[in-house]
This record gives sequence, C-alpha cells and structure tokens, in this order.
Amino acid sequence: MSFFHQNYLYQVPQNKKLRVIVHADCKNESDDQFALAHHLMTEKYDVVGIVAGHFNDNPQEYGVGKTARASYDEILKVLDLMGLTGKVPVYMGSEYPMKDEHDLIESEGADFIIQEARREDPRPLYVCCQGAITDIGCAILKAPDICSRMMVVWIGGGMYPEGCKEFNLRNDIAAANVLFSSQTEVWQVPINVYKQMAVSLAELQVRVRPCGEIGKYLFEHMVAYNNKTLKPHWPHGETWGLGDQATVTVLLDERERYNYDWISAPRIRPDMTYDFTADNRPIRVYHTLDARMTMEDFYAKLKINFGS
Repeated sequence: MSFFHQNYLYQVPQNKKLRVIVHADCKNESDDQFALAHHLMTEKYDVVGIVAGHFNDNPQEYGVGKTARASYDEILKVLDLMGLTGKVPVYMGSEYPMKDEHDLIESEGADFIIQEARREDPRPLYVCCQGAITDIGCAILKAPDICSRMMVVWIGGGMYPEGCKEFNLRNDIAAANVLFSSQTEVWQVPINVYKQMAVSLAELQVRVRPCGEIGKYLFEHMVAYNNKTLKPHWPHGETWGLGDQATVTVLLDERERYNYDWISAPRIRPDMTYDFTADNRPIRVYHTLDARMTMEDFYAKLKINFGS
C-alpha cells in the first residue's frame, strides 16, 4: 500500500514495487526514526509491517528486558506524527538476544516475518533490519523454509576483512551467525559503509525541522539525544551518521550493482572479528553508498508530504 501516492507527480510501475518489513530498534538513538519515515514515504515500497527490536546492550533508562517495548512505543509515535496510525501493523520483537545459535525465542515479530515470507505474492520480500538480528535469526530457526523466500538487508557488523566491535552485531552475535550460516540472501552494510551517511545538525534544522510535526520531532529528538549523550568521542556534537537510512538506499540506488562485493559469509567470533574458515555461501557486502541521493530523496519526500 502506498500512503502518500496522491502527493507525487510520478508513479512507480507495479512490477518494480517491493514488499518491505522494517525492523527497527527505534528508541535506541535517533536515526531509526528517520529511516522508518523514509521507508513509509517511498512509493517503491509496500511496507507490510514493522517489527520493534531490542537494544539490550545499551538499555539506557528503559531497563534490560524493556527496550523492544520502548522501540514499539516510538514506532507508534512516528506513525501518529505522519498521520498513519492504524495504517501499518506493528509487532513486538524479542526483548532479549539469543543465548546461543539454537535458542529459539518466540515473538510476534518473528512469527510475522515467517507469515509474510510464506505469503504468495509476486513481489519480492525484503526484511530491512536496522538493529539486532534476533527476530530474523529466530524466524529462520523456527521455519527454515523461509530462507529462499526473503532477502535480508542488515545494517551491522564490522568492516571487512577483519571485522570489529559494532553495536548492532554486539546485541546478538548468535543470531548473526544463524543468518550468515543459512541460505538466506543477505545484503550487509557494515560500519565503515553506513557511516558514509553523514549529516550536520544545521542541515537537518534547515531541511527537516520545517516539515510538519514529524519533521519537527525528528530534528528535536536528535538534538535532545545529542545533548543527553555525554561521551566525549560520540556523538561529535554537530554531526550525525544516519546509518539506518542505508536500508532505503540499497533498494533505490540506480548504481547499486557497482557498490558491493560478493564475499563468503564469515563466522563471527565472540570478539566480533570475522572467521572465513566456514563453508558459507556468498553474501552481498556493500563498500559504497550514495549518501547524496539518499538524503536529497528524503528531504524532497518530507517537503512534498509535510512541507508548509
């Protein structure tokens, strides 16, 4: 379903449209909200559902075991500010990471992924994961048949070839290994690539804040988080990396075939480095993103739909 089609002076041909599930740890920082809004405004995507993910490795004031609920509530807030309350189903993901690679955690989010993957539809299904991969890993354990019926776009993991510590991966290494060892088609955007999606707060004040209640909220929430987080090295005070926006980029980008390599999926060690001795199938690993196209597309859609 297209929510804002009446505002665009163009159409996306039906045979080019994609089914999309957005999986977001939406209250962890401030970039998930931007990416979620971008998905919902994009004509090419039929957002069939949203899954709220946990961020237990950095629970903040929400507390361990309550971060998926915080994400769920934040997703509802974004939908409300966009005038989409009740228009898109939202599902709770697991509140905890997998203990090991056999730890199947039941959640309505994982069940929804299975249900949608099994649904007969000529449009391909992309599960766009902007945080911990827990619910996707559990869906694969519960229903291995879905591996051939979906593509997973994941913002996470360290740079290649060594790997390194990275937040989304750290929230569930076991689930990432389940995904990487499966037959699912994976498009990975590692940390050195999603960091290419850099913006300044002044840019967001000019381009985002004037665009309705949603624009005002996105900007002010980011400013508040910037002031709340007092680590000397991050965030940098006047800039931000909208890394989750890459889940939009890779499904839009005209040049995408030149922006990635096929690499045998590694096994991920406890220290988050990569081990290439496993005999896993190749996955698509991005090395470049078109940040200009992505952000201009976002600003244009925000202005078209919510500008004064």
